[in-house]
Amino acid sequence: MKYLITGLGNIGSEYDNTRHNVGFDVVDFLCKKLDGEWRGDHHGERAEVKWKGRTLILFKPNTYMNLSGKAVRYWLQKEKLQTENSLVVCDDLNLDFGKIRLRPSGSAGGHNGLKSIQEMLGNDAYPRLRVGIGDNFSKGKQVNFVLGKWSEGEKAELAHILARTEEVIKTFATLGLERAMNATTPPRPKPPKPPEPPEK
Repeated sequence: MKYLITGLGNIGSEYDNTRHNVGFDVVDFLCKKLDGEWRGDHHGERAEVKWKGRTLILFKPNTYMNLSGKAVRYWLQKEKLQTENSLVVCDDLNLDFGKIRLRPSGSAGGHNGLKSIQEMLGNDAYPRLRVGIGDNFSKGKQVNFVLGKWSEGEKAELAHILARTEEVIKTFATLGLERAMNATTPPRPKPPKPPEPPEK
């Protein structure tokens, strides 16, 4: 069983550690955890890692965000994979910082990388894992915020967020989309027990 896990981002040192590149951060984290090694390949960098009998093809496109679909379509065709055996990881400013959401399909939501993938695949029915970066910016400053570096407070939380995405991706590859979707939702706290009635 093979899975294509694509992290979206922009190449170049000026984009390192920016919110828009969190997709790259996720696959970098997974590659390191599973002892993978990045190699330059067609349309980007690629690493193959193993997890519980599955082969995960980790991929970082070098096409820049707006042409991500070209790279994703190439590798789906090259590896003869259906879209249900692929996962796209990207940032989402409509989600609170640190929140993650996995969905089997849906609109691009204004994300240029997802828009490109939808155009190249001809539909929006491909699994995507969105990582919330929040919307803590003033009017007219959206681009600066998205392409800006993580704040010190965000950096302190980032390792924890990446660890959670790692578990979701592993669950997706081994137990399927539905179980992985459940893993993105923290369990609800149990309601407190009512107080014992006083003894008479």
